[in-house]
Amino acid sequence: MKPTNLYLHSAFQIAEVDSRIFGGFLEHMGRAVYEGVYEPGSKHADEHGCRKDVLGALRKLNMTAMRYPGGNFVSGYHWEDGVGPKEERPTVRELAWKSIETNQFGTNEFMRLSQEMGWTPMMAVNLGTGTPEEARNWVEYCNATPGTKYADLRVAHGCKKPHDVKLWCLGNEMDGPWQLGHVPAEHYAIRAQQAAKLMRDMDDSLELVAAGSCAKDMPTYIDWDWKVMDYLGDWADYISLHRYVGNEANNTADYLAVTASIDRQIEDMDAVCRAVQARKRLKKRAYLCFDEWNVWYRARGADQNGKWKPAPHILEEVYNLEDMIVVAGFLNSFIRHADVVKIANIAQIVNVIAPIMTEGDKMLIQSIFYPFMMMSSRREGIALRVGIDGPSYESKSYGEVPLVDTSAILGDGVMHVFASNRSLDEKHRLRIHALDKEILSVESAEVVTGPNAKAHNTFAKPNVVTAKPLKRVQIRDGVVQCSLPPMSFAAFTLRVK
Repeated sequence: MKPTNLYLHSAFQIAEVDSRIFGGFLEHMGRAVYEGVYEPGSKHADEHGCRKDVLGALRKLNMTAMRYPGGNFVSGYHWEDGVGPKEERPTVRELAWKSIETNQFGTNEFMRLSQEMGWTPMMAVNLGTGTPEEARNWVEYCNATPGTKYADLRVAHGCKKPHDVKLWCLGNEMDGPWQLGHVPAEHYAIRAQQAAKLMRDMDDSLELVAAGSCAKDMPTYIDWDWKVMDYLGDWADYISLHRYVGNEANNTADYLAVTASIDRQIEDMDAVCRAVQARKRLKKRAYLCFDEWNVWYRARGADQNGKWKPAPHILEEVYNLEDMIVVAGFLNSFIRHADVVKIANIAQIVNVIAPIMTEGDKMLIQSIFYPFMMMSSRREGIALRVGIDGPSYESKSYGEVPLVDTSAILGDGVMHVFASNRSLDEKHRLRIHALDKEILSVESAEVVTGPNAKAHNTFAKPNVVTAKPLKRVQIRDGVVQCSLPPMSFAAFTLRVK
């Protein structure tokens, strides 16, 4: 088979990669919080009740913006339930996931954890059953200096210094009929604008994310986004995109081609933002916040009902090799669209559709952990347009796609290159050309692969799919050459002059 040649030139720049595309999502859902990041009864618990083993694994992902507390959960959440002395916090029935919420982990626990982990807090306000005023009050509680009601309440709760949260989501998936407080686009836009004004009146430095279409197959897709953004104008700095994908048809080749649809979704939403800017003659435009994305299709349906239990075992997806390649494809797409995608949050981080699982005191790293880790550690720099010359294939659902899915970042004296071989059974030769740079050395090269598409890690066999050094990477006549195993993802850091 003809090799794939990747052509890189420092003049063909897209934009600087925003580190916030390597964000996460922590929702009060299943065992994400309780028995996930927070489990005071675990032998791994620190003095704050957080699991040191889980936090140690999360540090390797080098995450940035962390979205909290939901998700569907937030549309029934009243933030005052989760602050103050823990023994005084109410235990409530949580309607989104039919669970019991103890409120033992709330705003200040999340802020302390974010500071420890180096996360940028990204708070979502309740615009389902909540009010714009409640959202404003939460901003005061988090950001105001002492001397007024809610700022003084924070001080009374042991947090004298403001949390200074700048990134806020104006509700969640309000286009979805399942959402608590679901309304038509016109009604949501009014509610979001009211909240935005009150919140900005409280703190005019906030960045605000409007709730966009929650799925590409929604009947209101794009129409919802146009109506919301046209009404909000420059009240919104970003509009959200959500996307969950899966291999329901058990067609691996077709599944791996889903990156073409992810690209298209980004380009559709960017077109809306540009059109609104033009129609309203705005000086600034809104960018994209892909604040929910992942593979999710096995743990659905009845698995979403928590049956009124605290920390129910729901939505616990097991990820395999083909899922790993698709997750790498999401991140490749975000890098390829660095000019418009400024924030992205993998949903979620522990136990619930997540790269990390716990079982009692044990912890498991899933396949999708590795591409995120490999790419987030190489994220600094400017995204480059990659010229691709190589074989492609026709997918049933998404049309023709290159055999190799790729992206690249130009850093300080380095080029980072990411490449997935979508071939199911053949290794593939890859050549990387830096057209205006001299490649001095291969600083690092890693690969993730496994025995077959369905291979996955288990607590009994935790290293079936894992990252390893990629061997036999050579520089010949100024060109990096190697062979990618079938069904693999590789990350390279090249030292350039």
